[in-house]
Amino acid sequence: MAPWSRLARDWLFLKGVLRALRATMPIGRDRGRVFPHVVAELAAKHGSRTALISEHETYSFAELDARANAYARWAKANGVVKGDVVALMMTNRPDYLACWLGITRVGGVVALLNTNLSGGPLAHCVSIVGPKHVIVGANLAAAYASAEAFVSVDPRPAVWLHGDVQGEAAFDWPRIDEALSGFSGAPLPAVDLPRLTVEDRALFIYTSGTTGMPKAANINHYRLMAITHGFMGAMGVRPDDRMYDCLPMYHTVGGVIAACAPLLAGASVVIRERFQASRFWDDVVATECTLAEYIGELCRYLVHTPPCEAETRHKLRLVCGNGLRPDVWPQFAERFRIPFILEWYAATEGNVALFNLDGTPGAVGRIPWYMKRKFPTKVIRFDVEACAEVRDASGRCVECPPGEVGEVVGRILNDPSKPSMRFEGYADPEATKRKILTDAFEPGDRWFRTGDLMRRDENGYFYFVDRIGDTFRWKGENVATSEVSETISMFPGVTDVTVYGVAAPGYDGRAGMALVVTEGELDLAGLHAFLASSLPPYARPVFLRIGRTIDVTGTFKQRKVDLVREGCDPALIADPLYLAHPTEGRFTPLDAELFAAVAEKRVRI
Repeated sequence: MAPWSRLARDWLFLKGVLRALRATMPIGRDRGRVFPHVVAELAAKHGSRTALISEHETYSFAELDARANAYARWAKANGVVKGDVVALMMTNRPDYLACWLGITRVGGVVALLNTNLSGGPLAHCVSIVGPKHVIVGANLAAAYASAEAFVSVDPRPAVWLHGDVQGEAAFDWPRIDEALSGFSGAPLPAVDLPRLTVEDRALFIYTSGTTGMPKAANINHYRLMAITHGFMGAMGVRPDDRMYDCLPMYHTVGGVIAACAPLLAGASVVIRERFQASRFWDDVVATECTLAEYIGELCRYLVHTPPCEAETRHKLRLVCGNGLRPDVWPQFAERFRIPFILEWYAATEGNVALFNLDGTPGAVGRIPWYMKRKFPTKVIRFDVEACAEVRDASGRCVECPPGEVGEVVGRILNDPSKPSMRFEGYADPEATKRKILTDAFEPGDRWFRTGDLMRRDENGYFYFVDRIGDTFRWKGENVATSEVSETISMFPGVTDVTVYGVAAPGYDGRAGMALVVTEGELDLAGLHAFLASSLPPYARPVFLRIGRTIDVTGTFKQRKVDLVREGCDPALIADPLYLAHPTEGRFTPLDAELFAAVAEKRVRI
């Protein structure tokens, strides 16, 4: 990197860091000042100024605060005391934010349930937090009803319906929106409020559940304050900004960063029930938004939409998010004329936070040498085959040199003056224990395991490589599924792809398999030649599966567990399957006869 370029990037980095530090510095000074109280301060300051906008309702700052007060009074009237849990299952709307603000204002803890779940998985999420009440949106009543019998909480939680159920279905749950009409929106007397500090728990936000059942991450009021204030500073939010939020509000990105951080600057938030690629740009233009929040796959979906006149008429000055793939980044920025992309990396529950504050394409964040003490994050050597950290002869972990791929870990400290370096864990103590690495570099030290593989370059930039568990070994080499996916996605006609390792009968390790979604017929010969010229032999997919869709979570993360379980046996898979034939030099249809030949090693892969 040229000296002038390094100086320019350092300047941008330092400006962003200083903005974030200035915004978060006051948090520790008054430990009794928590986010629900901050919203009351914002209401006093901004009053009738618009805070939240949806297609059906608009809240000013004062109206948001009053609605939160009504929810707080409802919670107190229904026995919610400090530490009690209320589960919330509603689709995006301004009232979603008002609901959890009000309940946390009286010391309640709100568990934000994934609106895509039903049955057993939903029952699991409810059971692990043990709520006293569950609030369910009318359009999700059937989904919750499918789970209610499997909820193992004693005593059973009271269920409240939000809104009117359409159609013939009938539920005998009371209506919370009707109950709220009997409660004042005036501030509660101080004597009726518990003493809250930043140490108290505020929310449960669930992990995505891509590799198993979701875990409920503890979010205390300090973390809530740090996330909202930190992102307000990092984005440089101004009072005249307007954020476009179409991401699920049960997730940190849509429900805390996008929905709350702009409010701190007196800005407003446009809330949409869901992301719709076909109307995204028309809506961003119509609402005159200047900021937008993304998750990486959202950007890829937009890149694959047909061109529209509105896509460059927007007023966006910055988009902020995580997971933007390096192959999509330049297409997204250039086609849609995005002035600045603020990519970041963090786990909802973790203590590792990386920010790409200078817009370097592909990097998830940066920690330059002069900030290493401030942000104690390391990349440690990891054995993919053993799925464990590598330790040296003295039993200590080994920090990777620049360019080497390893697991990212963050130092855990219980120093009251450094609460951002804590790890609050999950509702499940065993799950918490599995995320902590001990005695890594010195006796008794503790590090948060992100479960992500990255490489760091000599300038301190971090680049995401893969999730641990997604990366696999084949022919003695580590295969990073994300890098193979990025390569395949560049081939004409491929609209979506996921790569994973499968057990191949008679072979050690896992063979690569790519599930590809296409627009029209795929040029198999061209794809085979493209992969042969683009990837090393060990990284080229051995098996190819052509599907119609790829299953994703509500936050667009690919689910691979079922795909790995299905493997590569054509008797178990209805989709067309192909083998990268080792002697024919092409993708050959994989039928039972060819599969048997592979298993018996008459055809060696």
